[in-house]
Amino acid sequence: MGHPSAARPDRRSVIAGAVLLPTMSAFPRPGRAREARPAAEPLLVGSSNALGGMEEGHARLVRGEPGLDVVIDVVSAVEADPEDTSVGLGGLPNEDGVVQLDAACMDGATHNAGSVAALENILHPARVARLVMERTDHCLLVGKGAYEFARMHGHEHVDLLTEKAREAWLRWRETMSTRDDRLPPPAGKEDEKTGWIPGLGDPAADSFPRHGTTHCSALSRAGDVACTTTTSGLAFKVPGRVGDSPLIGCGLYCEAGSGSAGATGRGESAILANASSAVVALLRAGAHPRDAGLEVMSRIVEQTRLQAAWQPGLLDEKGIPSFGLELYALDTEGRFAGVTLRGKDREFAVANADGARLEPLETLF
Repeated sequence: MGHPSAARPDRRSVIAGAVLLPTMSAFPRPGRAREARPAAEPLLVGSSNALGGMEEGHARLVRGEPGLDVVIDVVSAVEADPEDTSVGLGGLPNEDGVVQLDAACMDGATHNAGSVAALENILHPARVARLVMERTDHCLLVGKGAYEFARMHGHEHVDLLTEKAREAWLRWRETMSTRDDRLPPPAGKEDEKTGWIPGLGDPAADSFPRHGTTHCSALSRAGDVACTTTTSGLAFKVPGRVGDSPLIGCGLYCEAGSGSAGATGRGESAILANASSAVVALLRAGAHPRDAGLEVMSRIVEQTRLQAAWQPGLLDEKGIPSFGLELYALDTEGRFAGVTLRGKDREFAVANADGARLEPLETLF
């Protein structure tokens, strides 16, 4: 028999328990995630620049391969593409001309995740994020530590700044102010040398799109969900800036039995709204991915109007957020959607039994 005092709770613990139990019962029980079940139709959903690897990726899902394997490979192709300035090789650098990458991945089957931020000289940050998830007890590694961890696991040191991205950065440095001693090249000269970056426009203009990210979510044949988001972040950002992409619940989130979501665009807004986890919470409650995405976008609009009191540039002359933001979502019933805060003729990528293709984003404004 144990010592009598070992079985006797003290007075303080009894009182604490008496106070705590009624208080706890006053809160409603949170919605429970549905059990994962075999999927009627494997599915991939993501940003438009993820389309290239989706046809093969969907075929792998049909063969029964894990969703996490597939989504990591889909975005790895974009990371290695020097023509895509949103991530990896060719990604646009920070204001010092250094390419710093962020990435994360999440596995709904284990509810585990890994991420890296401000990672330099490593081609595949999404693969390193998976190593963080599988080979450490941590969720996030940053900067030099993330780099050394990647090298420890065999990732090569790579110069990620391409000539085209360097020219874009230099043009930005030379045109950002008329009060310094830097002079831009003669009109047209930069185009002769680099062809400039198709679709990027003029970095000196207000319309220059500084955001760029790749996201992919999967629903596997087994009914499991997985996702990954990878980016070089805001072009010409303050060194060390971390956006939403490597932050679990912001740039991506998934949950067994509920669904998966990811974000691209203005990372700060996705962070402040916990956008991806907010979408998945609505999926858990039974909302269609389209309705979940538009609801979270509406919340972001209201939040932005509060923020505009100290940062008026966040709103245009009509009181609408002036930045871009996209959300992508799928649920375990095989429903999917992509929504955008504003803009026309914008698209997202989908791959299911009907093939790999681009579909129009639902637009809030």
